[in-house]
Amino acid sequence: MDADTVGLSNLQRQVLYAADDIGRPKVEAAAARLTDLNANVTVTPHPVMLKPDNARALVAGYDLVLDGTDDFATRFAVNAACVAEGKPLVSGAIGRWTGQVGVFTGKPCYQCLVSETPPDAETCAVVGVVGALAGVVGSMMALEAVKLIAGAGEPLTGRLWVYDGLAGDSRTVRIGADPHCPVCG
Repeated sequence: MDADTVGLSNLQRQVLYAADDIGRPKVEAAAARLTDLNANVTVTPHPVMLKPDNARALVAGYDLVLDGTDDFATRFAVNAACVAEGKPLVSGAIGRWTGQVGVFTGKPCYQCLVSETPPDAETCAVVGVVGALAGVVGSMMALEAVKLIAGAGEPLTGRLWVYDGLAGDSRTVRIGADPHCPVCG
């Protein structure tokens, strides 16, 4: 789901796109690439931006949602929709040299972790990202999705995996439910 088009800056961090895709709708290019990888998958592109007024309708038809957006308004909207619709959310974020992945299935929810947009919030467009870091976090998000779908292992439910690409370190922290959370409290 994305209303944007492929830009040159996407090529170094998003493996679904090639130089020939520049200017093409992201969902169209992604669907074509995924179908090329495996003709047995069904890809339903949504060339729209998720917003509070359409979020519930967009997530309602799916069993699991993965969010890799880089703005808090969208993250809050997808989280609220997932909580309202009872859908698990795999959330991934990157910035500069660090990344994180969390799984939210009701309480605690993403907004328990981040209650409001930080005043000094940085986006990928502002601070940039290392392309390989997007691959690490994206792979971890995919692994968490597979674990949830297959009922295998111990998903990061209620926990946040934090990766420091410069140090090569990672740690996992528990996330507590906020009893005053406006979404799940």
